[in-house]
Amino acid sequence: MQPTISVIIPALNEAESIGHVVSEMPWQLIAECIVVDNGSSDETAAVAEAAGARVVRSPRGYGAACKAGGEAALSTSVILVYMDGDGSDVLADLPRLVGPIEANEADFVLGSRIRGTREAGSMLGSQVFAAHLVSTLLRLFQGVHYTDMGPFRAIRRTSLNGLQMSELTYGWNLEMQIRAAQNKLRIREIPVDYRKRMGGTSKVSGDVRASMKAAIRILKVLFRAGLSRKLS
Repeated sequence: MQPTISVIIPALNEAESIGHVVSEMPWQLIAECIVVDNGSSDETAAVAEAAGARVVRSPRGYGAACKAGGEAALSTSVILVYMDGDGSDVLADLPRLVGPIEANEADFVLGSRIRGTREAGSMLGSQVFAAHLVSTLLRLFQGVHYTDMGPFRAIRRTSLNGLQMSELTYGWNLEMQIRAAQNKLRIREIPVDYRKRMGGTSKVSGDVRASMKAAIRILKVLFRAGLSRKLS
């Protein structure tokens, strides 16, 4: 049977790591690996293509890159897997991530770094705190229990199409989780391992300015897509 999984990697200036990430793909299990070049000023696209990825360009933001990758996926792909291009996600966890969807037990599976084994220094204390805070707010206002907003996730393609995603920046992951709950998707969260990035600088936690910008955006998405709908 032909693989029906497309792996989508939004990447911005990840030339140091993207080649390793793509070459590590379990090619026998997936139909393709799409790297969405999110406006890189380095050789991310060329390195990814040389390693075997199909490169799509979308320089408008993280969420826009995720959206472009999903739209570019092969029409035969049933499951879309999203992950980062910095080498922090562990591809050995991919079969467990897609397993519940393949078994028709779930529509959306989130990989939780909080519940998994994290390499020392792979997540800042502020990231762990943010995960706990958002988890608490979503449990109170949406009645759904998540422990993380991690990038490594799998979703049934038809389910994603029904979520009507609109977030184009770093709030994409959170919007997906909120809309998945609101649309009553069958949700599963599994622990996944997490490593320190292989190179480059995080666009979310690389410095104070980036962290604050991402935090503000996430709070806006939380209110717009989650709390405001519950309160109304």
